[in-house]
Amino acid sequence: MDNLKIADKYMLTIREASVYFNIGDKKIRRLVEDNEGGFSVLNGNRYLIIRPLMEQYFAELAQRGGNQDAESNTGE
Repeated sequence: MDNLKIADKYMLTIREASVYFNIGDKKIRRLVEDNEGGFSVLNGNRYLIIRPLMEQYFAELAQRGGNQDAESNTGE
């Protein structure tokens, strides 16, 4: 049943999203827990990421020129 490519899946685990978007597991987890873009769903004790919504979130973030790196956010 798990023979679908990651790019063909509608919902991804944190590990799959990390591979697909080339972002670290910890950063993906922080984004998912904040759920600022409305792209994650908590299913029991596991987060699932709605891939098209996360892609849209990243596209909108890139257009705004936003920076999602928590360490570089000075709050000014």
